[in-house]
Amino acid sequence: MNTSIRFAVFAILICFIFTSSLLTAQDITREQKEETVNNLAKLLEDKYVFPDVGKECAAHIQAKLKDGSLDDVSDKKELAELLTNELQSISNDKHMRVRVPDGMMMQDESPDLLFDQYKFMKEMGEENYGFRKVEMLDGSIGYIDLRGFSQSPEAFETAVASMKLISNSNAVIFDLRKNNGGSPEMIKFILSYFFDKPTHLNDLYWREGDRTEEFWTNEKVDGKKMVDVPVFVLTSIKTFSGGEEFAYNVQTQKRGIIIGEVTGGGANPGRMFPAGNGIAIFIPTGRAINPITKTNWEGVGVKPDIELLADDALDEAIELAQPEAEKHKQKILADAEKNFSEMRNKLDNAEAMFKTDSINANKEVYSALNLLLMKDLAGEIDLNFLGYQYLGENKYDMAVAIFGFNTEKYPGSSNVWDSIGEAYMNSGNYTLAIKHYEKSLELDPGNENAKQMIAKMKSSL
Repeated sequence: MNTSIRFAVFAILICFIFTSSLLTAQDITREQKEETVNNLAKLLEDKYVFPDVGKECAAHIQAKLKDGSLDDVSDKKELAELLTNELQSISNDKHMRVRVPDGMMMQDESPDLLFDQYKFMKEMGEENYGFRKVEMLDGSIGYIDLRGFSQSPEAFETAVASMKLISNSNAVIFDLRKNNGGSPEMIKFILSYFFDKPTHLNDLYWREGDRTEEFWTNEKVDGKKMVDVPVFVLTSIKTFSGGEEFAYNVQTQKRGIIIGEVTGGGANPGRMFPAGNGIAIFIPTGRAINPITKTNWEGVGVKPDIELLADDALDEAIELAQPEAEKHKQKILADAEKNFSEMRNKLDNAEAMFKTDSINANKEVYSALNLLLMKDLAGEIDLNFLGYQYLGENKYDMAVAIFGFNTEKYPGSSNVWDSIGEAYMNSGNYTLAIKHYEKSLELDPGNENAKQMIAKMKSSL
């Protein structure tokens, strides 16, 4: 399992552990206590991303064991809480936590890993992989209440479906107020929809292998990018780890506005390790390095651009998003109007050119239509409609050129071949009309119109 996937699984796992109920009181003996503390110390020395701090943490809890500070503790939960506080007093690392996992056995101790994995993924599915609510608010504002960043094929399918649902938004609000983190791969996957070219979002340095892993947005996405759409991100003190990275990425790239409370302050990813006797520890084995600030949000959190109570963040975001959404809409319409005007001029030129230079006239038609496709202003159906406008005016050269362009761009569509067949038929070129109708029929054997037109023309030849 590669590092990022491993981090994704365990980062999500720790979020569930943080928020789940813990076991009822469980006794722990002096000998078990000593064994557990020594195991924790060894793990901290070997695994913590900052080796010197790991050694200091290890020495600190072993000293607490020796000086009797742990003698009166006989309950595992109480011991875990005490050790967490002691370790964080040295490391100031909010990811470093000792726990008694409830209902989730550690990887090294589980008798049935496949069942544990199945159960975990089923629970993630029941949570819709973090996508708690996805909707369009009034004013064409997309809203996503995102509780975590899962990394599984089903999670990415859910992400794509969510992004497609809000793809026509004129502003987008990401609600991360209850987001405890997760996969950096999912973070970059979602943010890829908001950048026009590959953008360096974050790095993760891993102690193991002494290596740095870079995270860049994807050049292409499944669906439509929203590179100019205003973005708002809501945060709270509960926003943690990956949720903080998402907000930090948006803020440092100046891609949106962060609204709400200063976040929890956990930037060092890692995984759970069993320490024996039913106790486990989450140890950060890596650290985030932002390519712009060269640091991260560990211990300080992400400071919002607009700081206010988390409960008030959504109302504030909607109030700010509404005028920005309208401004974005008007810009899109103005740009589209300019492009359609340019297209119309090219088509008018092409229409005049057909009288003397059909080759260059066709090139001008293709140039005009490519302009619309590159700007994502038209598709197969739109261009077919345009072709029929010219066909209705008996401007056969123009109709054939437009339908011909459609057959090149959408060769698998029976409808476009049927349309160009009709244009050739109306112009009197039955040979080419039959050829194109036959292509339409090949793609759609149930096209009764093509069958009738072919039979009609053949009877006339």
